Amino acid sequence: MTDISELRKEHISQQSRAADPAASVWLSANAGAGKTRVLVDRIIRMLLPPYHTRPNRILCMTFTKAAAAEMAERLFDRLGGWIALDDDALGQEIRQLTGKMPEKQDLIAARRLFAEALETPGGLKIQTIHA
Repeated sequence: MTDISELRKEHISQQSRAADPAASVWLSANAGAGKTRVLVDRIIRMLLPPYHTRPNRILCMTFTKAAAAEMAERLFDRLGGWIALDDDALGQEIRQLTGKMPEKQDLIAARRLFAEALETPGGLKIQTIHA
């Protein structure tokens, strides 16, 4: 019989692989399985080194306004929370997200992401297919 903690570790590992911008993925899962978290993680990883994707170059599409609003809220909550974290706590969050400990300049860039995403002309695009 498989231990529940092993299943959880595998689930987290799969989510981490799906959030990697270098991978081409198709994400499909039941409600509550973590799809929105994976997509938010993927967007943030695209904004961080080594990708440094500008927010105006990202378009996220979903089927419902509620899903788009939830994704935007989670993204901005996470980025906004990074501003107040000390270097150690932010470094650990980024390490959990990317698997690599960030350099000092990466921490500075990570703290700027919230403002950059907010100040992007037209905003970071998280929209429905109909928009």
